[in-house]
Amino acid sequence: MRTELRIVAAVGTLPEIHASGGIAARRTGPHTVHLIGTAATPLGGDELDISVTVSPGARLLLRSVAATIALPSAATRISFARWHFDVADGGELDVETEPLIVAGGADHRSLTIVRLAADARLRLRERVQIGRAGEDLGAWRGDLIADLDDLPLLRHRVELGSGTATDDALAAPRALDSELVYPDDRPVETFGLHATRLPLAAGGSLFTAVGARLSATVSPRGASGAGVSVPATA
Repeated sequence: MRTELRIVAAVGTLPEIHASGGIAARRTGPHTVHLIGTAATPLGGDELDISVTVSPGARLLLRSVAATIALPSAATRISFARWHFDVADGGELDVETEPLIVAGGADHRSLTIVRLAADARLRLRERVQIGRAGEDLGAWRGDLIADLDDLPLLRHRVELGSGTATDDALAAPRALDSELVYPDDRPVETFGLHATRLPLAAGGSLFTAVGARLSATVSPRGASGAGVSVPATA
């Protein structure tokens, strides 16, 4: 199945939504949209293409009503998701959807592309868990590409799960909690051996934590006592 979702936030109007496939969206506030699953997706072979545009001066909070579960199909284990976030001058975007659960030995691959104007604001949080209770198989690869105007802000890849670069005798994390914040001037912080917040050269920060389970992984809010979020009215 191919899923396409387009969300556009503009000043003075409710967010505009166009959806087809297995994910829909609902306006739940003047500046808030929740993602809703309308079919089982992503299954092996599925492609998700989700685009969010925040126009100049607009604000948007993006949430979801439930976790997403990636499963294999009879034909293939691999599914794909592409996320595109564009935030224009003076725009504010806060993204925190429920976790992605990679179950049944699935292999899910995600590409997130972020384009920010210099005075845009962003908080983008992503959570991934390999396996449901009692499961250990499955794999996830996430690429995060962020640009600030015409300059690179971040190029980042994380792999989790069986057969990936992080699956070795020293550590085999199965959970990820990450948060990209722009602007942000906090210094480097480390939280034990498996979580850190790093400032980016062009501004902003990237928090990354890995562990066995999300429930036992340091969160960006728990690490700092209070999260940095876009000030948008729900």
